[in-house]
Amino acid sequence: MNIADIATEEFVQVDGDERLGKVRSVFERENPKGIVVTDDEGYAGVITERQLLQSHIEDDAKANVLARSNVPRISRDEDVRDVARMLVEGGTKVAPVFQGETLWGIVTEDAILEAVLDNLEVLTVDQIYTDDVVTLREDDHLGKAINYLRENDISRLPVVNENGRLAGMVTTHDIADFAVRTMERQQKGDRSGDTDRMLDLPVYDMMNSPVETITGDETVKTAVERMLESDYAGLVVTPEDDDTSVAGILTKTDVLRALTFTEERSMDVQITNIDLLDAISRSDIQAAIAEVADKYQDMQVHHAHVRLSEHKERLRGTPLIHAQIRLRTNRGQVAGSGEGYGSDTAFRVALDKLERNVLELKGIRADEEYEGQLLRKLDEL
Repeated sequence: MNIADIATEEFVQVDGDERLGKVRSVFERENPKGIVVTDDEGYAGVITERQLLQSHIEDDAKANVLARSNVPRISRDEDVRDVARMLVEGGTKVAPVFQGETLWGIVTEDAILEAVLDNLEVLTVDQIYTDDVVTLREDDHLGKAINYLRENDISRLPVVNENGRLAGMVTTHDIADFAVRTMERQQKGDRSGDTDRMLDLPVYDMMNSPVETITGDETVKTAVERMLESDYAGLVVTPEDDDTSVAGILTKTDVLRALTFTEERSMDVQITNIDLLDAISRSDIQAAIAEVADKYQDMQVHHAHVRLSEHKERLRGTPLIHAQIRLRTNRGQVAGSGEGYGSDTAFRVALDKLERNVLELKGIRADEEYEGQLLRKLDEL
């Protein structure tokens, strides 16, 4: 299936000289997956809502300051599975589609998932969901929520009550919407919504409740249908007999990642924000993860995901990088994370943590039936 069958020529765009405050208003009013930024030379980049929230740039700054020009450029004849990989590794939910050198349209995460929906019926939630979840308490402040979203490069946080039970959900869209309304009050002279007080608000005041949940035995097709119908980016995964216990989270990105699994003998490795690699290459990362996996003969790694994120702090010009490694194996999921100056150092710290966590893995999770069914279905795309 080529991306030309999925992409659209309709998209939201702003001029590179537009103020970021106006861009926030566009997200609040139209809720696009991303906004294309153009200048006198044509395409300049893409801005996403999460990117806008995580930035420290003032609203008076111009849009072209924040526009990501390194978002992958998609050709109209690209294969859908290749594009899914590009979106995951580019850390974006929307990408420009080009016909030659001309911007033709965009492709979104949602459009891809809608197109492959029927192919997801052989896959169950417990085979691809993320089981280590970052959560907030109801009395945590909004400032803490924003920091968690930035540090973990995620777009949603489940909120639990004092007993650890699921109580609500806070998303980047909720916070961006609240920020826009706060700025509008400030412009009218109402100082009750100033930034400092906003950051001190408890997340209870803005969380969504009740929360849409799903159990591990349900199909990914069912999960995606719910996400698309309700315009959610993810669902909280709960045990079958307890819908207030947080077992994990399933996001649209998790599903996109599953679309890229292959039958190749070599380990499938995906790297989100791959442009942050400096002194280390994809092949170096693949070899290092394989070396860890090879030490434990009863553990087979089906898929590896490495996520890199950059902090503002620098040491002699080298940025502080946060690295997270997650393996999907026949013995379940295992992850490790770490920080360091430069992607090589951060990756090595995370790899060391990963190996320690591998030693703690217990139990076997059967995966053979899943492999055969899913890969045959994906080959139909």
